[in-house]
Amino acid sequence: MSDGAGAPAGTGPFATDVAIIGAGPVGLFAVFECGMLGMRCHVIDVLDVPGGQCAALYPEKPIYDIPAWPEITAEGLIERLAEQARPFHPAYHLGQRVERLEEDGDGGFRLVTSSGAEIRARAVMVAGGVGAFGPNRPPLEGLTAFEGKSVFYLVTRREDFRGKRLVIAGGGDSAVDWVLSLAGLAERVYVVHRRDKFRAAPESVERMRALAAEGRVELVIPYQLAGIEGKGGELTAVTVASLAGETRRIEADVLLPFFGLAMNLGPIARWGLAIEHNRIRADPATLETSRPGIFAIGDIAVYPGKLKLILSGFAEAAMAAHAAFARVRPGEALHFEYSTTKGVPGRDGG
Repeated sequence: MSDGAGAPAGTGPFATDVAIIGAGPVGLFAVFECGMLGMRCHVIDVLDVPGGQCAALYPEKPIYDIPAWPEITAEGLIERLAEQARPFHPAYHLGQRVERLEEDGDGGFRLVTSSGAEIRARAVMVAGGVGAFGPNRPPLEGLTAFEGKSVFYLVTRREDFRGKRLVIAGGGDSAVDWVLSLAGLAERVYVVHRRDKFRAAPESVERMRALAAEGRVELVIPYQLAGIEGKGGELTAVTVASLAGETRRIEADVLLPFFGLAMNLGPIARWGLAIEHNRIRADPATLETSRPGIFAIGDIAVYPGKLKLILSGFAEAAMAAHAAFARVRPGEALHFEYSTTKGVPGRDGG
């Protein structure tokens, strides 16, 4: 447990108003929203630093759809969210996951983590992103010998790819965003996708196509990965093949396959929550799950009309905090005030 630095402080038992499972962007913002309503939070995450996927998979990836930030890195966003939450002194239990969640007989919940920490909370918010995650690996012979040396599923330092010949495979936001970010840094960027249509944001796709028209990247379409060449973990070439059986050999130093994440809810799947397509079903008005007092926010939540955007998760955090207040403070009226009127407790005289 920690007040922000992540240093461990025993196994408790601890008592709090809200237990937040997941220290990604939405979980961190939930700390702020709960804090503004006078509710204390403990945050649990399997990673040893706050940030979720933003910290683990793409800290230097630019994000373009955060209000008031035309562009901000994932790492920068996490730093700002942690700073925003800091006045409310959240307790972090990092490097561990919640193994058991059960009702405590007093209207609240008892959570036990993999490190043996026991946390009692009046309400629980599951902000676990996509749950336990790992990359979807392409089925290439001998792939594991190159992983971590010249085949990477995430980019932690853009500078590592300066002057390299890159093959970026995939058609989603991660692939296209990294094409845009690395095009001016790498010697050459090849984009391999099985069809001409991309699933990324239309504006990003247009920018990538403009780079291709300028000759700064090459779109290898419609092709898919077929093989890799090299020795001692050092890549020398990538082979691609079309659906018609045509093949092409691309000399390359690095392969970046972005085929999404393999999702695994882990212990969450055993907590008696209504699950839909590996996500937790939630009430769109309150984000409460099928178990009263447990809320789902962010990418792990599903309901009709759900938009899988960080900013949607931020709104869900606010809605869940307001819905949880009645459970945490039964019988107490909630007098809502805007932050511009109320200020932030502990900061600027608030």
